[in-house]
Amino acid sequence: MKRNYKFAQKQLREMATTVCEAKKNTELRVFEFSDELATDLVEYVAQLSEISVKERGCFTIALSGGPIVSVMRKLCESPYQKMLDWSKWYVLWADERAVAKTHAESNYKMTKEGLLSKVPILNSHVFSINDTLTVEEAATDYEFTIRQLVKARAISVSETNDCPKFDLILLSVGPTGSIASLHPNHPALELTDEWVTFITNSPEPPPERITFTMPVINSASNVIIVATGEDKAWAVQQSVSRLSEYLGPDVSVPAKMVTPAEGKLVWFLDKEASKEIELERDNFEL
Repeated sequence: MKRNYKFAQKQLREMATTVCEAKKNTELRVFEFSDELATDLVEYVAQLSEISVKERGCFTIALSGGPIVSVMRKLCESPYQKMLDWSKWYVLWADERAVAKTHAESNYKMTKEGLLSKVPILNSHVFSINDTLTVEEAATDYEFTIRQLVKARAISVSETNDCPKFDLILLSVGPTGSIASLHPNHPALELTDEWVTFITNSPEPPPERITFTMPVINSASNVIIVATGEDKAWAVQQSVSRLSEYLGPDVSVPAKMVTPAEGKLVWFLDKEASKEIELERDNFEL
């Protein structure tokens, strides 16, 4: 049975106030069913797209792997397929595996099959990594691509630093708190000058990947993090709870480091992933 929308919104506001009162520009949205989560997420993305196209003339979005593609498939359905101005979309990836575009583990391949091939996005507005290069060369090349898009004003620039300011970066969180291809305690988390870096020792296969750095993620106008399943509950609690807030940024939990300087962060959670923060909220209310 579908949850009453007004009740859910009230519950979410109460939860965000109780659990994340120390975090500014952060919102939690919790859903009982995965279909509700996907529906609300694509509606939110559609709204951001409409606003960005109206204000800037285009919409720049960076995607990642994991459950993101399956959630975004709803954009292929009515009414979004026809209502969105797909010709104004610029699609990039916040992280990518250093594999061929035809490889089963390629984020590009999964996104193309699940979304891009089903909507009228211009091929010239889709920017995948160069899979003929080494992973280090691919990272350098991808940063150059982003710099060209900044120069062409397809991507804005942050007012507080020189980083690109994507309209939306859409991520998922791993059980250990990883985001994009940034894993706990990895040296890449401390990079400040690079926009894109490379990984050769990812704890998850394949080991070679490219990824946005934290300054780029935190320069976005909007960031979405999706967490589904009980195995993500610890990572969510460590990232958003007010208890962990007192400890400040923590390279052992990369998702906790996502704090957009000029933008908004929205977490989309299912009930399983929100278990630990709901328990924490209950304990505070005792």
